[in-house]
Amino acid sequence: MAEHTVKSFDAELETLDRYIAEMGGIAEKMLADAMDALAGMNSELAQKVVAADPRLDGLQRTVEDFAVHTIAKRQPLAVDLREIIGAIRISADLERIGDLAKNIAKRTTKIAGESRIPRSVVGLKSMHDVAATQLNDVLDAFAQRDAERARAVWKRDAELDSLEDSVFRDLLTFMMEDPRNITFCTHLLFCSKNLERVGDHTTNIAETVVYIVTGESLPVERPRGLDSASLA
Repeated sequence: MAEHTVKSFDAELETLDRYIAEMGGIAEKMLADAMDALAGMNSELAQKVVAADPRLDGLQRTVEDFAVHTIAKRQPLAVDLREIIGAIRISADLERIGDLAKNIAKRTTKIAGESRIPRSVVGLKSMHDVAATQLNDVLDAFAQRDAERARAVWKRDAELDSLEDSVFRDLLTFMMEDPRNITFCTHLLFCSKNLERVGDHTTNIAETVVYIVTGESLPVERPRGLDSASLA
């Protein structure tokens, strides 16, 4: 980050970075706990994920308020303005990732009493592993202002899309084999969509990191896997 003649401005930018780092840590833990809760059908852990969400929401509001105040006071230009706008964007994506983890946790509480086809969660674990790695990598890219690492996350978006397609096929097969599986598998389908959306938000963050560092925008068209709807 470039040095400024006003040291207090540097301190304000560093404060925004700390808020984003805290949000990233909360979002990562919520996502990991939500998957652990789903894999173990653990309602108590799922409820802890839900309870963590207000903290993430509050931090997003803090980032927005702090950023707006800083813009009004400092009237930044060029990279400094990109830093502040980027923090607002990233905080919004992290808040949404927390919402998606919370949604998975809420689904878990609805199906925790069932023990149907536990192998159906295997594909979701794979999706989570990819999504969690992408999130960790993009947060590191932001912390280091590493545009190339952010681009690498952006290019991996199709991997999660492909895994979602595989999960979709498996769950559809389970539902066709036994109609009693339909409700259970439908909840898991929503969980898989939530994980795929986590990937979309990490990709958004990657685009923002590239914008902060270079001032450039990545292509509108992202790498994509097959459309799961077409496989139905």
